[in-house]
Amino acid sequence: MNNERRKQIENIKGRIAVLLSEAENIKTDVEAIRDDEQEYRDNMPESFGEGEKGEKADAAIAALEQVIEDLESLIENDFDGQLDTAAE
Repeated sequence: MNNERRKQIENIKGRIAVLLSEAENIKTDVEAIRDDEQEYRDNMPESFGEGEKGEKADAAIAALEQVIEDLESLIENDFDGQLDTAAE
């Protein structure tokens, strides 16, 4: 690996840091939406909870939880370690 490519890798590491910071912010926002939807679902009258509204709320909560899991997976990835290995 030559010095020019190492510099490019360092630049990419900085860009990834910005991306991961934004992913963390997005995850926090999605968690807040999920929590609001869960509160809505928990406070729903039983007759609604067993019907279409309850099903839609459950589906929304599950979808938001999947987004959160996917963002966590991205955030936990060891990009720096992989790029450091590439730069050796």
